[in-house]
Amino acid sequence: MEETIAGTEAAQIPQQRGESLLETAVRYAEERHWDVFPGSWLEAVDGMQRCSCGDASCPAPGAHPARPDWAAQATGSATVARRMWHKQPAASILLPTGRTFDALSVPESAGFLALARMERMELTLGPVTLAPDGRMRFFVLPGGSLKVAELVRRLGWAPASLDLVPLGEGGYVAAPPTRFGSRAVQWACRPTPANRWLPDAEELISPLAYACGRDR
Repeated sequence: MEETIAGTEAAQIPQQRGESLLETAVRYAEERHWDVFPGSWLEAVDGMQRCSCGDASCPAPGAHPARPDWAAQATGSATVARRMWHKQPAASILLPTGRTFDALSVPESAGFLALARMERMELTLGPVTLAPDGRMRFFVLPGGSLKVAELVRRLGWAPASLDLVPLGEGGYVAAPPTRFGSRAVQWACRPTPANRWLPDAEELISPLAYACGRDR
């Protein structure tokens, strides 16, 4: 078991190994007020792990929406979340962007470089996921994704030249402990009471753009 968060909100999002997807999804809705929805899951087929979607070449096995109306299915109700994961306990936990947060997606190598730079700059970060697809996703205030192209241009970069992908309305992020292929999504910067208030995209764009530029 990893250390739980200290202080008066010690019960918030405890990072417990073996905690079920249902319990974690409920915590995200109840304690972080994030909308959640169940996605695809991994199944054993002929001794191999395959995505429940049935596509043997699925690009995101076990970590993508399982139905076309997923945006309408997403809920911030812990009761509804509990009911949905009761029906399919193995379903991945997906969080829609463009609601309580947007996300900025960068390659893992650039993400770690940016994190080190942000630490030196003493920036306050929101949660950051590290996924087995080799990408990190930095949570920012909703609406931040709409500003990214212009902010990058102001820094002297052409948006298309950087692998910095904004995720807003219509997008989603796979949340820990969702399994993505053979490994699980992790927190590079976990949710805590201290980062309940998210940064604006403008606060993070300089170190992220710099890191993506170096990573090309």
